[in-house]
Amino acid sequence: MDGFESRFFPAEDGLMLHARDYAPAAADGRLPLVCLPGLSRNGRDFHPLALRLAQDPAAPRRVIALDYRGRGLSAHDGNAANYTVAVECRDVLTALSAFGLSRALFAGTSRGGLILHVMAAVRPDCIAGAILNDIGPEIEADGLKEIRDYLSRATFPASFAAAAEGLRALHGATFPALSDADWHDMAEAIYAERDGRIVADFDPGLTDQLQAIDFSKPLPTLWPQFELLAQKPLLVVRGEQSGLFSRQTLARMAAHAATVRTVTAPGQGHAPLLHHVDVFPSVEAFLAGLDG
Repeated sequence: MDGFESRFFPAEDGLMLHARDYAPAAADGRLPLVCLPGLSRNGRDFHPLALRLAQDPAAPRRVIALDYRGRGLSAHDGNAANYTVAVECRDVLTALSAFGLSRALFAGTSRGGLILHVMAAVRPDCIAGAILNDIGPEIEADGLKEIRDYLSRATFPASFAAAAEGLRALHGATFPALSDADWHDMAEAIYAERDGRIVADFDPGLTDQLQAIDFSKPLPTLWPQFELLAQKPLLVVRGEQSGLFSRQTLARMAAHAATVRTVTAPGQGHAPLLHHVDVFPSVEAFLAGLDG
């Protein structure tokens, strides 16, 4: 009824990981899309997008949405030092093996896009093309500080409706394009009921890495890795009101190669909903152009 199968598989270190597999009966040779969420998020973020792609009557596509370690239904890691892009990149490669995929399309939101930069350096053959959602090789310190601060504040909404209203109060100014249904979907993706409480669905130890960042120094960049990633077809999505991913970085990426296409999501901040009416047609056309 939900349109997907929950699948569990072990990471290299034995930690049990989870992914949603939206597998249509027939995909007619279309490349699967592997979805990589943001820092504290999980595969539920991609549910509306996955349903639209997997249930497309004319061109159904398999979609796999991952929960990184410590997020969603994947097990928490007893060592918070393992919540890194490098470890999570290895987990993504393990997932590809578990699902029997040697090559796929990818959609990486924020953290997911950083993982794709690393994948381009270590396993470029896996990437047939990628969507980078509000992320690039250079991020803005103020935007990252904002993420650090709100993730560090534990909240326990009384209901999912209250969670949706809380998200709207926190992010509504940078997401005027979102509807009531969008805020509800976001709450369902971010929060889960655990032991009778509604909580953010990630291991609190995940914020240790953010707290350790020294913002008095320039943040590292990934331009050399982007050089490799840009050898693949790329669609780069930027939220019009994003505080993490600047217009200047987007422009530099777009000028880099003919393989890079860009789209701006009007009325959205960090990170845009890829299934939104203003973004989905670009996503659909990009993916369709990479089949065959």
